[in-house]
Amino acid sequence: MAILSDYEEDQQNQQPSSSSTTLSSKKDVILAEKETDATLKKPEEEKQQRENKLVPNKYNGLDMENYSWGQSLQEVTVNVPVPQGTKSSLLLCDIKTNSLKVGLKGQPPIIDGQLFKPVKVDDCIWSLEDKKMITILICKRDQSEWWKSLLKGDPDIDTHKAEPEPSKLSDLDSETRSAVEKMMFDQRQKQKGLPTSDEIQKQELLKQFMAQNPNMKFPPGAQFM
Repeated sequence: MAILSDYEEDQQNQQPSSSSTTLSSKKDVILAEKETDATLKKPEEEKQQRENKLVPNKYNGLDMENYSWGQSLQEVTVNVPVPQGTKSSLLLCDIKTNSLKVGLKGQPPIIDGQLFKPVKVDDCIWSLEDKKMITILICKRDQSEWWKSLLKGDPDIDTHKAEPEPSKLSDLDSETRSAVEKMMFDQRQKQKGLPTSDEIQKQELLKQFMAQNPNMKFPPGAQFM
């Protein structure tokens, strides 16, 4: 049986501790690198997602094969062409909180699906214009955000390119107006690759926390969650 000296025993006892410290340091470095990579990739992923979306029409909606739609922050307008001379008694227009069905009675519906967001059914109306166009006015339940599509599953528009009418902002209540202005600011920041209002606030909180705890070590790219 080998006999170890006190010095050798001390050296062996210290080796696991040194290895553990090295592994811990490597993990910290890897974690910091991953966080930095994720921070750098985020704007690229958001840019790619925007590039995959469609540019909205001049009414902040989209021209589909059998109908077109547009929107403001408060309402959605849908225009559905029908054969010239169509009578309103031959039309089907069923507006529900979460769905929309439009067409001619006895024929496959022109529009049939789940709405992108819930609506106020009692405030929705429709009419037949010049016996050739169904016009539907849908009142959004949430009037502080853009719809990406009329129906779930339809192609998405790039809501960053939606433009509210400036004159309409003054008609909003203070809470909704603040939400809209914040959204517009965030959209402009994202287009420029700059932090949004929430990200700016988190950065400020992190700076305050770091100033209050100068002895703490923070990895590169640390973020306040």
